[in-house]
Amino acid sequence: MADNRPGYEYLTAYMLGKVIQDLTVKFCNRYIDIKSRTHDQMVQAARSNSQNVAEGYTNPSLKAYIKLAGIAYGSNEELTKDYQDFLRQRNLPIWDKNHSKVREFRDFRVVWVSLTTLNTPNLPNNPTEAANMLLTFCNLEGFLLKRL
Repeated sequence: MADNRPGYEYLTAYMLGKVIQDLTVKFCNRYIDIKSRTHDQMVQAARSNSQNVAEGYTNPSLKAYIKLAGIAYGSNEELTKDYQDFLRQRNLPIWDKNHSKVREFRDFRVVWVSLTTLNTPNLPNNPTEAANMLLTFCNLEGFLLKRL
């Protein structure tokens, strides 16, 4: 079967954004009250990352591409702050970049394993580890989005 994937789906920023989106939904459903505004905002910010990368990539205007990449970056920054707030408000540690688990999270390389599936890692059952994993992924995503 031919791989007729749109070009933006090969961008690491897009693929990692999709992983962040999927894991954020799981994280919020597990740790954030589903009726809270925070739940909705985190899910929407995560969705905005990859959606704006896709929309910007397919837009013929360079100005629009730059604008949409900036929106994706802003949404990712908002989500980053939400994960930091989650940890801080619960007196949970924000792990340093040299923490062994953060180094392990940073070694993750996102790839398509089928036409519709990315190699999304399992969300850890521990809220500290889960939030720090997603915080690490958001930091990586921010790095990638700055370079689009």
